[in-house]
Amino acid sequence: MIRRLRRSLLAAVLCACVAPAAAQQCVAGFPEIYGDLFADAQRALPDAKAMVDAIPAAAPAAIAAEYAQRRDEPGFDLPYFIAQRFELPAQAAGGYRTDPRHDASTHIDRLWRELERPPTDGDARSSLLQLPHPYIVPGGRYGEIYYWDSYFTMLGLVESDRLDLVRGMVANFADMIDRYGHVPNGNRTYYLSRSQPPFFAAMVQLLAAHDGRDVLTDYLPQLAREYAFWMDGADALAPGSAYRRVVRLADGTVLNRYWDDCDTPRDESHVMDVDTAARSTRPPAEVYRNLRAGAESGWDFSSRWLADGRSLHTIRTIEIVPPDLNSLLHRLESTLAEAYALAGDPARAADLRTRTDARAEAIRRLLWDEAAGAFVDLLWREGRPSGQLTLATVYPLYFGIADPPQAARVAATVRAQLLQRHGLATSTVRSGEQWDMPNGWAPLQWLAIGGFEGYGEQALANDIAHRWIRRNLEVFRAERKLVEKYDVTGDAAAGGGEYPLQDGFGWTNGVLRALMARYPDVAGAR
Repeated sequence: MIRRLRRSLLAAVLCACVAPAAAQQCVAGFPEIYGDLFADAQRALPDAKAMVDAIPAAAPAAIAAEYAQRRDEPGFDLPYFIAQRFELPAQAAGGYRTDPRHDASTHIDRLWRELERPPTDGDARSSLLQLPHPYIVPGGRYGEIYYWDSYFTMLGLVESDRLDLVRGMVANFADMIDRYGHVPNGNRTYYLSRSQPPFFAAMVQLLAAHDGRDVLTDYLPQLAREYAFWMDGADALAPGSAYRRVVRLADGTVLNRYWDDCDTPRDESHVMDVDTAARSTRPPAEVYRNLRAGAESGWDFSSRWLADGRSLHTIRTIEIVPPDLNSLLHRLESTLAEAYALAGDPARAADLRTRTDARAEAIRRLLWDEAAGAFVDLLWREGRPSGQLTLATVYPLYFGIADPPQAARVAATVRAQLLQRHGLATSTVRSGEQWDMPNGWAPLQWLAIGGFEGYGEQALANDIAHRWIRRNLEVFRAERKLVEKYDVTGDAAAGGGEYPLQDGFGWTNGVLRALMARYPDVAGAR
C-alpha cells in the first residue's frame, strides 16, 4: 500500500514539477497540480513558500478534488484542512537556543550542526532535490541549500574547521551541474528554471587553497559545463540582441544578464507575483520573466531592477547587464583557463585567457560610470548606464578587474554615499525592497572588504569590518542570535521585501566567523 501511494505521488507530483536537465523547457507547476487550492493556501498560510515545501499525505489530485468539493461548506477551515493533508515544513534551526556562556564564535560553530542536513535521497512526495553529501541550509524559512549563499557559508566553515562540509557542498553543486546542466537557485524542483550568481568557480578556488590545485582539474568538467550554461547562444547572437543569459552589444561585445527560462509566476511566490503583474500595463508574462530573473540575481528585490526605482511592477531585470554577474563570469573564465593549463590543454587555456581579458576590458569600459565614480548596471538596449549606485560596484574590485584609478574612485564613492553607522548600505535608495537602503547584507560587506584590501584601501576595509562586526555582536549579545540582514543606519531591525526578517543565518554566520578570525581585536571587544 505504501509503495502504491509513493508511486502515485511520484506520478502526480514529480512528473509535473521536475524540469528536465535542459532547463529551457518549463513544465506544469504547483498551480496546475493543485488548482484553486494552491493560491488559496498561499494566502491562508503565514508563509506562501510553505505550500511548495509541504509534503502531501495523499495524491495531490485527490486533495485538490476534495478541496473543490468541500470549500463552500459552512464553517470550512482552510488552515485546518491544509494541516491535516500536508506535512508543513519546520523552521530550520527554529528551536535552537545558544548557551548564554558561549561567545559568537562558539555559537556559530555549534549552530552549523543545527543547519546541517544529511544527504537527501529524494522523496517522491517532496519538492526537495536529491543531494549526495551533507550540506548547510541558511535557516528560518529556508530549509534547502542555496547557490550563492553557500560560498559565504563556506568562508565560516573553513574557520570552524569544517572542511568536510565545504568539500561535500562543492561536490553537491558539481552533482547538480552534472544532472541539470547548471546549479539551480536551490535544491527544489521549483528552482530548476534558473540559477543564482555563479560562485562555483570561487568555491572551487576556495577549496583548492586548502586541498591543492588538483581540485581545479577535478572539477574542470563541471566548470566547463556551467560556463556553457551561462554562455548558451553567444556564438550565433547578432549585435544589439540577446538570448537567454547572453547579450551582444551593438559594438559586438559579449556580456551577460540574469534570466529565467519561465515566464509564469514563481511557484513559491505565486500570489505575490500575480498581484504585481496586475499593477502593470505590460503583458503579465513579461513581468513574471523579470521577477524570476531578479530572483536569479539573488537581489530579490532591489530598486536597481526597477524602471521607476520604486515600484516592483516596473521591474526590468533582463534589460540590464550587471557588473556583479559579469565579474563572476570573469572569475569562471580565469578559473577555467587555469584548470585547462593544469590539465595539459594549452589551446583551451589560451582561449579562456583571451575571453577573460576581453571581459575585464569590457567591464572597465562599459560598466564604469565616470560621473558616478562607480561600476553600475548597463541598460543594454539604450546603451547607457543606469546611474544608480549600489554595492554591486565592489565586485570588479573583489575579483581584481578594476584599474587602480577606478578602485580609488569606488572607495571614495562608497565612503561618501554607502558607509553607514553599522556597515555598508546596499544602495542609496529607500524603496521598501530588501536589497536597498537601509539594509546591509553580510556577503556584500565581505566582498567590499576584500575588494578594498586588494587595492590598498586598507583603512576603508578596516572601517567597514569594524562597524559590521560590532553590529553583529551587539545584536548577538542582546538577542543571542544572528539574522539574515541588518539595518546599518540605526538600531531598528532590518525589513522590507516579501517575508519577515529570518533568524539563522547561513551567510551571516559564515562572514562573521571569517571576519572575526581576520579582526580578532574587534571580535574580543566589549
